[in-house]
Amino acid sequence: LAQAADERDAPSRKPPPAPRRAMGRRPARCYRYAHGKPYPKSRFCRGVPDPKIRIYDCGKKKTPCDEFPAAAHLVCDENQQVTSECLEAARIATNKYMITNAGRDFFHIRIRPHPYHVLRINKTLSCAGADRLSTGMRGAFGKPYGTAARVKIGTVLISIRTKDE
Repeated sequence: LAQAADERDAPSRKPPPAPRRAMGRRPARCYRYAHGKPYPKSRFCRGVPDPKIRIYDCGKKKTPCDEFPAAAHLVCDENQQVTSECLEAARIATNKYMITNAGRDFFHIRIRPHPYHVLRINKTLSCAGADRLSTGMRGAFGKPYGTAARVKIGTVLISIRTKDE
């Protein structure tokens, strides 16, 4: 009985707060279609994060065309924006597939579009009391968030050269 009384009188113990993590990225569907004019990085638009894709060529880059006569292209069938994260994921997946199926030195992959268009985000709060803290749509132009490539119908996204076999 004494122990139960002590537990009732003691203040309730809460677990320590979880460490704050960085906010996740918005899904690509938020930036899939182009609205308005292109917004490239310039002296007026500063603080743009670097694109995630750094390597645009994989495989044997210096090999002449007659050694790799077969070519395959991934062609876009819609007017849209392709983010730099998407291009990097496509490069990694294509490179991995070609290494396992053709071999390390028997192909050349080139990612064709370059992400120059700057994406923006208007961050809003969604916690309790956010109506007192946030400004809503006042000054809603947005901060630089990432980069994307604007592609049209028929634009070649990925080119692969390899042997005929």
